[in-house]
Amino acid sequence: MLELLRNSRDAHATHIFIAMAKEGEQRHLTVIDDGDGIPEEMHERVFEPRVTSKLDTSHMDAWGLHGRGMALYSVSVNANEARVMQSESRKGCAIKVETDVSVLGEKKDQSSFPTFSMSDEKTVSVRGPRNILRTTCEFAIDSRAQCSVYIGSPAEVCSTIYYYGLATLSSIDRLFCKDVASLPLIKRLATARTPKDLAELAEGMGMSLSERTARRIMDGQVSVLSPILDDIVIESQPNDAHPRIRQRKKTRPYALTQDDKELLASGVMDAYAEISRRYYLEAGVEPSIQAKADRITITIPVVKRP
Repeated sequence: MLELLRNSRDAHATHIFIAMAKEGEQRHLTVIDDGDGIPEEMHERVFEPRVTSKLDTSHMDAWGLHGRGMALYSVSVNANEARVMQSESRKGCAIKVETDVSVLGEKKDQSSFPTFSMSDEKTVSVRGPRNILRTTCEFAIDSRAQCSVYIGSPAEVCSTIYYYGLATLSSIDRLFCKDVASLPLIKRLATARTPKDLAELAEGMGMSLSERTARRIMDGQVSVLSPILDDIVIESQPNDAHPRIRQRKKTRPYALTQDDKELLASGVMDAYAEISRRYYLEAGVEPSIQAKADRITITIPVVKRP
């Protein structure tokens, strides 16, 4: 996990998403970022020793020397499978890794959030099992000036990337995108028009979704992740000189039913009909409705009449 995170950070990623799942003895990790990306001709070679797509030389960080082209090689030799799912120059990268936990062991407890305490000398000590969450927290704290890190289930990561795309792409870009590969990787899910589209796009990035789960995401029924640092708060404990960090509860979006969405859309489009006539716009467009924790967003595509 640490090598994958360092790899994304060194590619100048500002957002790193980790989708984590386990099926039996198989651990699935997909890391998606908005960094420099890997040219297609290097997708297989980056897992060879001393091969890197980065121009930066090796450097030291909190975990030692890095940047010699050994990070992804070390991942590949320990995993059942490691591959670049999608990546192009300056469009980000998605890498999927599968391991057998009966061979490459991991802590049994992967759900416990670590506890951090601050000493009088302002040094941080960490308690809790050395699981994936702890590794991710330590990295996120150390790299907080460079990037934001998100971690969750494939469904939660897909939901977060989907709504990020909706927030950062215009309706025209989403509705009339002819080549999804022309968009940055973390904006592509937002072009999905149906649950099937969303499930297929997610699969191409290394995250398996059922169409039912994809529908729940599009209906706003799957949590949107906050950066893992936002899930950490410092509070003073009674009779304890050292403040500790605990996990904050996640805020979940409202779950509007499809009938309620259609009712809301109908009222909005009745009002829009007069506006569209005044400005020579198409009235027969389909609005999108997204329910979030603190707001309901209605987006109406603006299409000029021919």
